[in-house]
Amino acid sequence: MRVGMIGTGAISHKHALAYKNIGFTLAACTDINEAAGRKFAEQYGGVFVPTYEDLCKHPGIDYIDVCTFPDFRLQPIEIAAAHGKHIQVQKPMSTNLETARKMIDVCKQAGVVLGVVSQHRFDDSTVFVKKAIAEGRLGKILQADAYVKWWRSEEYYSRPIKGSWAVEGGGALINQAVHQVDVLSYLIGGVDELFGYWQLAARHKIESEDVISVLMKYKSGATGVLQSSTAFWPGYSERIEIHGTKGTCIFTGDKLTTWDVIDDAGDPAPVEKEVMSGSSDPMAIPLTPFERQFTDFGDACKKGVAPLVSGEEGYKALEIVLGVYESCRTGRPVKMSA
Repeated sequence: MRVGMIGTGAISHKHALAYKNIGFTLAACTDINEAAGRKFAEQYGGVFVPTYEDLCKHPGIDYIDVCTFPDFRLQPIEIAAAHGKHIQVQKPMSTNLETARKMIDVCKQAGVVLGVVSQHRFDDSTVFVKKAIAEGRLGKILQADAYVKWWRSEEYYSRPIKGSWAVEGGGALINQAVHQVDVLSYLIGGVDELFGYWQLAARHKIESEDVISVLMKYKSGATGVLQSSTAFWPGYSERIEIHGTKGTCIFTGDKLTTWDVIDDAGDPAPVEKEVMSGSSDPMAIPLTPFERQFTDFGDACKKGVAPLVSGEEGYKALEIVLGVYESCRTGRPVKMSA
């Protein structure tokens, strides 16, 4: 697969390394900072293209990888889709549901594949637990929680656009814990109702939340707690805890660290102690899940089918996040869509 990348910031380097490892070609890139974009092209190969419009029309590209801030998604999608290019976007897929829905509709009408980067679905822990839940090894799920108690420095938030509503769509929940929101939705199913409290600018000089707590009721009847922060120094590995009538599993960072199940049978649980986490360093994350997701997306493009994390799946995670924000603003529970 030949990839064209829009945006050459920090996460783009992870993407480029993953592409190299799976044999995809980074054919071209663009960035509003021309010097940074040209340096990126020199480092990873491919040509630098001056504008995103030209990149989306480039004849030597199979799909576009959009690694920009989440307020810039629909603009390249409309051009790329019109030229038959498949599109993958960084999480969150947008800052609002209206734009997210239009992204999905544009790609559907053009017959191109839309994917959203949510690489933790491809962690060994997630893959194993997804299958185990389906097999009933945890019994009926009673509770499913996520705790993302991270730290980000003042330098991280030094640019006014960081943590802004207009550009990033919010703070710790939409930018950091959206991964755990997606994993919970993937493993447990949709959320029926939720209620949230936030603290705006509790520790950092941003306009959105750097501390937030949520209570959720899933459509299955299970309940859950979600906590996210970038204000807790020095930062702690994120955790997902799932409790069923037959036992409990805990993810820490990218690994399954606890599997306590009564009379368990089946494939051995891949329990590990050494974990990787972006708790204090956004780039301290493994490449393998990216490689798996990009391979899945490439296969979906070739076959013309939906990838594991399609636009519709990205929409589900965004809908939960924005539902939490609505609850925090109004002080009332929010009923999610059917």
